[in-house]
Amino acid sequence: MREVSFAEATREAMEEEMARDPGVFLMGEDIAKQGGVFGQFRGLAERFPGRVLDTPISEPTLVGAALGAALVGMRPVLDIHFADFLLLAMDELVNQAASLRYMSGGKLSVPLVIRAPDGALRSAGAHHSKSLEALFLHLPGFKVVAPATPKDAKGLLKSAIRSEDPVLYLEHKALYTRKGPVPEGEVLTPLGKAEVVQEGGDLTLLSYSLSLHKCLEAARLLQAEGISAEVVDLKTLYPLDWDTILASAAKTGQVVVAHETWRFLGPGAEIAATLAERLWNRLKAPVLRVGAAHVPIPFSPPLEKRVIPQVEDILKAAKEVLAWR
Repeated sequence: MREVSFAEATREAMEEEMARDPGVFLMGEDIAKQGGVFGQFRGLAERFPGRVLDTPISEPTLVGAALGAALVGMRPVLDIHFADFLLLAMDELVNQAASLRYMSGGKLSVPLVIRAPDGALRSAGAHHSKSLEALFLHLPGFKVVAPATPKDAKGLLKSAIRSEDPVLYLEHKALYTRKGPVPEGEVLTPLGKAEVVQEGGDLTLLSYSLSLHKCLEAARLLQAEGISAEVVDLKTLYPLDWDTILASAAKTGQVVVAHETWRFLGPGAEIAATLAERLWNRLKAPVLRVGAAHVPIPFSPPLEKRVIPQVEDILKAAKEVLAWR
């Protein structure tokens, strides 16, 4: 098992899939010349001439061209510099890419992967720090993934490229340099499957992407107080792995859902509502949600830290849940 960075794991996934399938290609702004804003495409243009395409700075044009390529049998992987810029191409994404397979009665496939770096990092301000997964979860037609580790960064990207549906692949900017074990050879993480990454019996912490690591740190601190927390990495946000979520929630009876996107109407709201509907007689306490405050992400470093959930916020919620016992 090797130690590989998150960015390098995604580059490996691209290299392997482009070598495996000549229909896979990359599109994005400055990705051939610069190798991507975070170096995640470095070297691919040289390895695959003509298949790493620099594009105009026009997200609607980008998405429209990639969609057209997908509809005629190619497998484009589209880089959006920052997830915030997805909003510039909502017609192409929502009214077209997400709808065409359904509207054609399954006669059309849209094997399109949209890679979007998201989350707050180093005070980039409101235009470059958003986490938009809740918006795309609400809109039918997308699969949405958000890896937390280099292994899943590679495995989920490879599975996304092989999907017949459009996949929004969210990669938190703060994870690119984080290293972790990645097996040699083929790594495929199934879409729609969560993982219990730490067993526990007192409460369940549900999360994904960067927030998963904050949950693991909170679980470590709780363990020092004699509290056993089970930590579940959701990995895929749509479709959610309800079997794993329900099994863990039923086991502990006490649940906290943590994510960096806004708490109001975030993924945690849907998870909490579903758990209340399906496990109302097994839960020992209300399901609590930890998410960003309902304001644009501030530029000020202290304010950014205050708005974005931290380990101490997860700890506070966990202890509040446990106080119901």
